[in-house]
Amino acid sequence: MSLTERIRCALVTTGGTIVSKIDPSTGLAMPVLDGRELVSSLSAVGELPQVDIELHEVARVSSPHITPEHWCQLHDTIQTQLARDDIAGVVVAHGTAVLEETAWFLDLSIQTDKPVVVIGAQRNTSEYDTDGPRNLYNALLLCQHPDARGKGVLVTLNSHVNAAREVTKTHTVDVETFQSGEWGYLASIVRDRVRFHRAPLRRLHLPLAKGAALPRVEIVCMYAGADGALLDAAADLEPGGIVVQAVASGHLNGPMFDAVVRAIDRGIPVVVSTRIPRGGTRPGYGFDGSSQRLVDAGAVLSNDLSPWKSRVLLMLALQNGKNTSVELTELFDA
Repeated sequence: MSLTERIRCALVTTGGTIVSKIDPSTGLAMPVLDGRELVSSLSAVGELPQVDIELHEVARVSSPHITPEHWCQLHDTIQTQLARDDIAGVVVAHGTAVLEETAWFLDLSIQTDKPVVVIGAQRNTSEYDTDGPRNLYNALLLCQHPDARGKGVLVTLNSHVNAAREVTKTHTVDVETFQSGEWGYLASIVRDRVRFHRAPLRRLHLPLAKGAALPRVEIVCMYAGADGALLDAAADLEPGGIVVQAVASGHLNGPMFDAVVRAIDRGIPVVVSTRIPRGGTRPGYGFDGSSQRLVDAGAVLSNDLSPWKSRVLLMLALQNGKNTSVELTELFDA
């Protein structure tokens, strides 16, 4: 598609700081703006004369209130728009707190070559230097850029472009918050010029079952002195699976290891991730609770996925009938 050709993009809003402003009575920001008001903020950045914007609202909530039910609604809305010949791409406006989980879910469940770009903002619309308009502007640039096609779901804030699998929020308030760690940005946007430096090669697709709820998956943390009681409590909920946030490259202490074995014996798949942001999990060491002993017991290592992204992949894997350690290991190692 030529950059001079007029296109149509869908903007799907869910709430978050990008549509929030200060309530004068409380002094606190709330997500109150609709898509039309968000689009009107583009006038402060510049014109995109070749882009028509079609608005769709899935929710208007703060990001911590996003649920798997919202993910399913988002999926269906986006998939419907992408199926249209006149839609070149989709932009999703979202709160930043769990943005990376939503982006990863969409990357796994939506299969398309058209750009899907997730954005947010760190500064609400009442702040003089709010970053939402620029992020929206850049996302619309991506929607019409040929190099953005076929790269899965993208996340752009602060003029950088990340892959959904790799991106994570690294700072609570900084506009440079979304980064991709050791993998680095996919692209940069400078003076309206989009320049891609690389493409994401580790791509997975797990279709979302129509009308079916996503399986329940719990996350339980390992910490010094953890006795496994919380993991046992999670297992008592009879979830579809459990993700354990381990330490180092996927290690637990003895009581937590015993609790993992009990969960596996009950037929509950267990995926082991790590609280360390870089390096991922790998088999090693010989003590009870080591990553190697966990694999020997039937647990699955998450590779480089965070606990929260591991949860998303496990939910979709279980919905697709993949629940054995062999099947799950193949997915997490892909």
